[in-house]
Amino acid sequence: MLRPVRLLAILAVTLGVLGSSASAGPVATTRFFTPLPNAGAAQQIFRLLTSHDRQDAALLTRMVSTPQAVWFTSGSPRQVEQAVRITMHQAALQRAVPVLVAYDIPGRDCQQYSAGGALDTASYLAWIDGFARGIGQGQAVVVLEPDGLGLLPSNCGGPKAGYPFTDDERYTELNGAVTRLGRQPNASVYLDGTHSAWLGVGDISSRLVKAGVGGAGGFFVNVSNYQATPNLIKYGTWISNCIAFASDPEEGGWRLGHYDYCASQYFPANPDDFSTWGLSDAWYAANMGTAQPTTHFVVDTSRNGRGPNNMSAYAAAPYNQPPSVISVLKAGNWCNPPGAGLGLRPTADTGTPLLDAFLWVKIPGESDGQCDAAGGVRAWDYGAYSAPGWPTSAAGRAVFDPLWGLVDPGAGRWFPQQALQLAQNAVPALN
Repeated sequence: MLRPVRLLAILAVTLGVLGSSASAGPVATTRFFTPLPNAGAAQQIFRLLTSHDRQDAALLTRMVSTPQAVWFTSGSPRQVEQAVRITMHQAALQRAVPVLVAYDIPGRDCQQYSAGGALDTASYLAWIDGFARGIGQGQAVVVLEPDGLGLLPSNCGGPKAGYPFTDDERYTELNGAVTRLGRQPNASVYLDGTHSAWLGVGDISSRLVKAGVGGAGGFFVNVSNYQATPNLIKYGTWISNCIAFASDPEEGGWRLGHYDYCASQYFPANPDDFSTWGLSDAWYAANMGTAQPTTHFVVDTSRNGRGPNNMSAYAAAPYNQPPSVISVLKAGNWCNPPGAGLGLRPTADTGTPLLDAFLWVKIPGESDGQCDAAGGVRAWDYGAYSAPGWPTSAAGRAVFDPLWGLVDPGAGRWFPQQALQLAQNAVPALN
């Protein structure tokens, strides 16, 4: 007969094998890694200093001295292994935990602004194997494929000629990545949870479960976006609730797999009126039963200090843009919107049990892409408003961003005007 202590030990080992392979997320005292800044940032700071603008130079210096993620977007398995290993070594010198973004999924970003990625599933999983080897035994937070679940191939119109990728392949790739990265004992892996103005709670909850969130550290929200932090905390909490709700077999299992039953930011809440979001809180309080949420999440606060730009200012003088233009601008407000500011500083001391950390995942100051009419995220009535030096030809206007009065830098390139505005508009202010 087994002694009670030995029996408990065996049960603990057994449950560890059967349960999630994910390592625990960062603890409250975690210190996150600060990588070297974009070369464009250093150049801008130097220019500000030489023009005797010490105040703005100091703001940008504080911004780039704040912990933020390191993105890995291409290369062979061997190359990404070496690159990740270098970052792990640099983080160890700082005695800090790096945030690593894996962004090489086949067909990423619907082959738009951030097009690229591995050619097929086998190539991608080999790349992930290299990524995982680079992490090794070190501690890291892995942000796995931003937009990877928000932009499934079917959301991109695939499969089709020139875009042959399928949702089944995407789920295979993400599950495979979660498994491979989960073998690293100190890596916390988070999957794409979109954001509070995108997919409904039930939709993204279903996608997360199919992608293997049960074996991951959790999910992330708001990467490369601008949604307000209170909205994101509610959204993330509801996703965790929904996953638990639709996984609970009580009362005969009537709700198993029914993520579509879950309350969301769209119902009973009104997405445009945050004061109504308590209605969805109340739905979960009344319907969770014995379900206990356990899925954790992290929030990207790199550029959401002032929330999203609703573009209504462009309807007023001197711009006088018509409703049709405002509608397009609002739909494209994820793409280099003016008026944004840095958000909460990175920390794992969040005060919310399921919220593992606030992180700067998107590098503030790096462009979202060439945001213009040709890409479908800008529109403008040049007859209502124009400025000296603005293009007058249809071809010139197609690639011009009227909100900034210039042609935006490509995705990932340094955007000096936006960088300075983010630092100046930071909430809380940079000290």
